[in-house]
Amino acid sequence: MYSRSIDTFSALAPDQAEAVRELLAEAARADGQQPVSEQGRLQLTGGAREGVSHLLLTVGDELVGYAQLEDTDPVEAPAAELVVHPAHRGHGHGRALGSALLAASGKRLRVWAHGGHSAARHLAQVLGLTLFRELRQMRRPLTDLELPDPKLPEGVTVRAFVPGKDDAAWLSLNAAAFAHHPEQGSLAQRDLDDRKAQPWFDPAGFFLAERGGELLGFHWTKVHDAERLGEVYVLGVSPTAQGGGLGKSLTTIGLRYLAGRGLPTAMLYVDADNTAAVAVYERLGFTTHETDLMYRTET
Repeated sequence: MYSRSIDTFSALAPDQAEAVRELLAEAARADGQQPVSEQGRLQLTGGAREGVSHLLLTVGDELVGYAQLEDTDPVEAPAAELVVHPAHRGHGHGRALGSALLAASGKRLRVWAHGGHSAARHLAQVLGLTLFRELRQMRRPLTDLELPDPKLPEGVTVRAFVPGKDDAAWLSLNAAAFAHHPEQGSLAQRDLDDRKAQPWFDPAGFFLAERGGELLGFHWTKVHDAERLGEVYVLGVSPTAQGGGLGKSLTTIGLRYLAGRGLPTAMLYVDADNTAAVAVYERLGFTTHETDLMYRTET
């Protein structure tokens, strides 16, 4: 008879973080996709972060489940992600982690199900959660890329991001462009520093549009070397510059850059209910590749 325990930490020790990374890697190999978002993986290290907690589920001395709870949004319920080791599924560990998350959040909870697998949908039902959000991953080939030349608004020029020099201005623009999107719009200097420290970060693929020294938009691309994928990582336009075609032009510039890197495919994430953005990306040749689902408690 196994002895299951769940312990909660505000920060993980290096050996705990490494064990979680190994668990995530096993799950990714089995499921074909990462079980925890990039932000969640970044938050495994670097010490305690306000509003973030880590739940480790162990059986004996073995780590078989992990969950992360982030309670930083002043309006929305706390958000969580959870994963159970592929070799230990079907024993109620997911339900135990989900129940622990509900208790820790005061039964105000949002949970991501990356890929929307049937087991995740069943767990959401068991926990009394309802579907709330659909995030699409869209892809398009970059081979033989044929897009019209970008037409920038009058007086607008595009250059590469300069680390350190552009940090504050970019964070301000990002907050304005994503005021409706709490996850992206709330990025702070520490979050930007986390990303700049990653091996994939390359300012040459981080494009800024400006006029008269004022940032108006950006297209931050990302290269996934192992998967040979280019990503429209973040694309944002200032509310004062929307509607003039700047977003489309920045998208084209970024896609041409990724194609020039010799990457065969581009990907991006977009909310399914953002029908205007979905339509733009479809016109650019993107189609839905997979879907992430978010469930929440009834409000």
